[in-house]
Amino acid sequence: MTTIVGFDTETTGLDQPKGHRIIEVAMLHYDLATRKLIDKFVQRIDPERAIDPKAQEVHGISYKDLVGQPKWEDVAPAVSMRLDGSDIAVAHNVGFDMPFVGLELARVGLPVPKCETFCTMDNGRWSTFDGKSPKLMELCFALGVSYDPKLAHAAEYDVQVMIECLWRGLDRGFFTLPI
Repeated sequence: MTTIVGFDTETTGLDQPKGHRIIEVAMLHYDLATRKLIDKFVQRIDPERAIDPKAQEVHGISYKDLVGQPKWEDVAPAVSMRLDGSDIAVAHNVGFDMPFVGLELARVGLPVPKCETFCTMDNGRWSTFDGKSPKLMELCFALGVSYDPKLAHAAEYDVQVMIECLWRGLDRGFFTLPI
């Protein structure tokens, strides 16, 4: 069975060297052949630091929403195991999410799992009239996937609509996975 993990993170900001951390992770595993969901891991995380106001404006998560949530050290083994058990990791902007997760795993002494990656953003340039990297909303529009801006930037919701875009893109020949 070939498994893919659709994943997304929400963070305190964009700059890891300045101490920004992951505050939410969603990892939804699918059997590629049947496209059935086989595992779901969604977790908010206490970053033990303030959230950049610009980041909070995007995802709507405040620090008070994270009080009492586990720390990254507690969540990291589950994230590492799920990535390690996947054949392909799919994200909309994998170039941000995968390095962020990798550095956070390394920060707590865990190895960075090696798996193939696929980016619906980089591979979705065909969906915009000028070939720019599409926002997830633009990719959804191009593929006829319902998108609710009020739910956007919650990691689980973003993974769900991204995976629906992946299936439709594969069916229409717009995407080719690296396997």
